[in-house]
Amino acid sequence: MKFLDQARVYVRSGDGGAGCVSFRREKFIEFGGPDGGDGGRGGDVVVECSPGLNTLIDFRYQQHFKAKTGTHGMGRNRAGGRGADALLRVPVGTQVFDEETGAMLADLTEEGQRVVVAKGGNGGFGNLHFTTSTNRAPRHANPGQEGIERTLILRLKLIADAGLIGLPNAGKSTFLAAVSAAKPKIADYPFTTLHPGLGVVKIDGRDFVLADIPGLIEGAHEGHGLGDRFLGHVERCGALIHLVDATGANAGSDYRVIRRELEAYGEGIVEKTEIVALSKTDAVDEETLKTQLERLKRAIRSYGPPVEAGAKRAKPLLLSTATRSGVTETLRATMAAIEAGKAEAADGLVAPQAWSPV
Repeated sequence: MKFLDQARVYVRSGDGGAGCVSFRREKFIEFGGPDGGDGGRGGDVVVECSPGLNTLIDFRYQQHFKAKTGTHGMGRNRAGGRGADALLRVPVGTQVFDEETGAMLADLTEEGQRVVVAKGGNGGFGNLHFTTSTNRAPRHANPGQEGIERTLILRLKLIADAGLIGLPNAGKSTFLAAVSAAKPKIADYPFTTLHPGLGVVKIDGRDFVLADIPGLIEGAHEGHGLGDRFLGHVERCGALIHLVDATGANAGSDYRVIRRELEAYGEGIVEKTEIVALSKTDAVDEETLKTQLERLKRAIRSYGPPVEAGAKRAKPLLLSTATRSGVTETLRATMAAIEAGKAEAADGLVAPQAWSPV
């Protein structure tokens, strides 16, 4: 199944049913009077967070959703039935935006969450509703209220505990494949991941979800390469694993490129806990490794995330996925950062992201 994390859909709620103009005419009943019923309410457009979905690919084949019109009122004071809702099923982590205003209508982070994005029109009143002491036989009724039209932008942000960031070919996909059951594309020639991937990592009897996103390049926030849109998938992460290639020209420069792109993207990503690891250490000699490590340490001191007063900045880890050197240490540091973030959220120091129904 192809991964699709953004979709544009047109929705329209149902019109309300029209009220009925009717009079009771039965044998032996001289003054029957009006008995026109009210119209039914139009159906709503509802977005629901459903289990078992991990992509928005379904909205590539259907972009128009319209709720049903309410049933018209009938004689004998019979009200019309309510129109059927239009239901959009989306995966966990989907955000719903109004294209015209840019406002976020909902942020669905839990299974079963539902939000009405377009309410159906009210049904019209039948002529029975307009009966008064001076108008005993009204001959008019209300038409149903029209539904609401709007264009929605659906954006999927993966729900993961930790995210992998770095330049292309820094070893992110190889690391994900080595520590989880995920099977991202890996080959012996340079290329970059095109779609985000998820894997469940187990360490010391605990587990967390790790997300791998396409690599960033310098100028990604200006649209270079694949851009920085995929950073949305690590906005919800509790920690970031930043892999820096030891075989690159300058590890410090590579680190600074990624940090600048994170700053340009915003959304508080630069302040997340970061575990920095110098990857592919098995592919360089000791002298080169020492030089790259020193360059990386200097870059972290200048561009790394802020640390609390008096606290020591964590040293970059040495990682080799091929020899499994440093893998366990990286995972343990990531697990510790995730649990620390959850503890702060439980204590009320960090407010959880909320969703707002319309």
